[in-house]
Amino acid sequence: MEILLQLGLLVLGFVMLMKGADWFVEGASKIADKFGIPQLVIGLTIVAMGTSLPEAAVSISAALKGSAGITIGNVVGSNIMNVLVILGLTSVICAISVQNSTIRYEIPFVILVSVVLAAMGLTDNRINRLEGIILWVFMVVYLLYLLRMAKNNPQEEDENDAKKESVIKMIFFVLIGAVLVVKGSDVAVDAATALATIFGMDERLIGLTIVAFGTSLPELVTSATAAVKGKADIAVGNIVGSNIFNILFVVGTTALITPVEYSANFMVDSIVMICAVILLLACVVRKKSLGRTGGAVMLLAYAGYFIYLLR
Repeated sequence: MEILLQLGLLVLGFVMLMKGADWFVEGASKIADKFGIPQLVIGLTIVAMGTSLPEAAVSISAALKGSAGITIGNVVGSNIMNVLVILGLTSVICAISVQNSTIRYEIPFVILVSVVLAAMGLTDNRINRLEGIILWVFMVVYLLYLLRMAKNNPQEEDENDAKKESVIKMIFFVLIGAVLVVKGSDVAVDAATALATIFGMDERLIGLTIVAFGTSLPELVTSATAAVKGKADIAVGNIVGSNIFNILFVVGTTALITPVEYSANFMVDSIVMICAVILLLACVVRKKSLGRTGGAVMLLAYAGYFIYLLR
C-alpha cells in the first residue's frame, strides 16, 4: 500500500508540474504579448525557461531537502533523455530538419556547457555559489545571443486573443501556475525519495530515471505532437534550448540558493550526457537533418545506458 501511495503521489506531483508550467508559460506569454513584446522573443525566453520550470522546481526543492542525488540526477538524466529518447522517438516518427544556426552555434554550445558543468562538479564534487554565478554568466551570454538572433530574424507578430484578455486573468494564471510548480515539485521529490528508501535504490538512479522522465514529459509531448503534425523541424531547437536552460538556469539558480553536491558516481552519467550531444551533432552535421537511422541509433544508445544503470 505504501508503494502504491508513493507512486500515486509521484504521478500527482508530475501532473501538477506539467499543468503548472503550462499555465505559467501561457499567462506570462500573453502578458508579454499584451505589452507588445515580439512573439519570437517571448518564445526564446519566457517559453524556453517555462519548459525548464519542472526541472528547476524539482532540483531546487531536492537540494534544499538535502537530496543532492535527485538534484543533479534530474538535470543530467533529463538532458540525456531529451536527446537520446525524445529526439530519437521524434525522428523515428518523422525526419527532423535542423537549422544551420543550431548546428554551428547551439549544439556546440550545449557540448561546451555540459563539459563545464561536469568539470565543475567532478573537480571537488560540488557546484558552489561562485560556480553558480559562472553558469549564470553563460546564461546571460546565451540570452544575448537569442535576442540578437531574434533581432536579425524578425517575424510577423501574431495577432491573437491575448490583446482581448484581461491582465488580471493572465496574472492569475501565472500565480496559480507558479504555486502548482512549487507544490508539485515538493510532492514529486518527497515521493521519489520515499520510493528510493522503500526499494533501497540510490537517489542518483531515481533522479536519472523516474524524476528525469517526469520532468521531461512536457518536451516529449511537445516534440511528438510536432512530429505528428508535420512540424518536427522545431524539435531539435527546442530540445537543445531546453538542455542549455537545464544546465545554466536550473543548476546555476540552485547553486546560488544552496551549494549542490555532485557525487563522483555521476562521472559516467556526465560523459554520457556529453556524448549524447556529440552523437546528435554527428547525425545532423552532414545532411542537416535527423532521420530514422539516427533516431534508431539514439534509442539503442539510451537502451545501452539504461541497462548500465540497472546493472
